[in-house]
Amino acid sequence: MVYKRLEQGSFTWPVRHRSRTHGEPPIARFAAEAGALRPLGGRAPFGQLRDLVRKVRPDCAIDLDTNSYSVPWRLVGETVTVVVLAGRVIVRHAGAVVADHPLCAGRRQWITDRAHLAGLVGAGPVREAPAPSTPLPALLRPLAEYEAVAGGGW
Repeated sequence: MVYKRLEQGSFTWPVRHRSRTHGEPPIARFAAEAGALRPLGGRAPFGQLRDLVRKVRPDCAIDLDTNSYSVPWRLVGETVTVVVLAGRVIVRHAGAVVADHPLCAGRRQWITDRAHLAGLVGAGPVREAPAPSTPLPALLRPLAEYEAVAGGGW
């Protein structure tokens, strides 16, 4: 019973009471200003900013909304600040931007900048061994002579 009265009072309060600054009920004020309001056109009614703190994992990445974003390998174990703004993931360490990625809408994705892994073993392209510049010398004696000196073949 008390709750019903409370609910009724909360719905009628703006109509019965006058605003102290305008001298009219808020609902009347809204009706007068409604014509000046414009649609937002799909934009958020406020700036959407997320400011987070993350620790860089041993795989040179931070977690954000189940996705992994790469960070320079020298920051493994360090605490970084992550700002999500306007579809970007900006990672800062000691006030400097160390990584900037597009925000991934998917789940469990890896967003990697290869430059963040430069200097790690196995991170770069596989290089083939250089070809010898001089040809190897040919055998100077036939193997039969070596067998005779050593006492026979195998």
